[in-house]
Amino acid sequence: MSVARWSPMKELEEMRRDMERLFEEFFEPFRRRRRWWRGLEEGVIVPNIELYDRKNELVLRAELPGVDKKDIDLTITENNLTIKGEVKRKEEIKEEDYYVSEIRYGSFSRTIPLPIEIDSEKAKATFKDGVLEIVLPKKEEAKPKEIKVEVS
Repeated sequence: MSVARWSPMKELEEMRRDMERLFEEFFEPFRRRRRWWRGLEEGVIVPNIELYDRKNELVLRAELPGVDKKDIDLTITENNLTIKGEVKRKEEIKEEDYYVSEIRYGSFSRTIPLPIEIDSEKAKATFKDGVLEIVLPKKEEAKPKEIKVEVS
């Protein structure tokens, strides 16, 4: 029996080859992966959002390209904000006439947990250029309070 010397460089080289093979399989030409993408053609629509604090209120902005404002429904509870809507096709095009179709159509719903309690009665929403902006005033008890500390 011969003794083989352990080489960490050999193991790193094998790992590099394995990673290259993994990436090659993933990024192989699109026509070969088409079967894999079939399941994603009717994909889920998830609007991108940003939620930030502005002193006495929270502001939520959501990207809703292709959505008509009459197709947006907002529901506010103590701890959550739910945005529902629908992206509709502007015209009917037969499937065989497409070369590429990456735009998702259909209904969507996204619930965003709110970090603090808000006054839902005073909430306001605007929709412009595909961006929904919702201003959520904080409840009085949720607003930051300043306390002076005396140093002696």
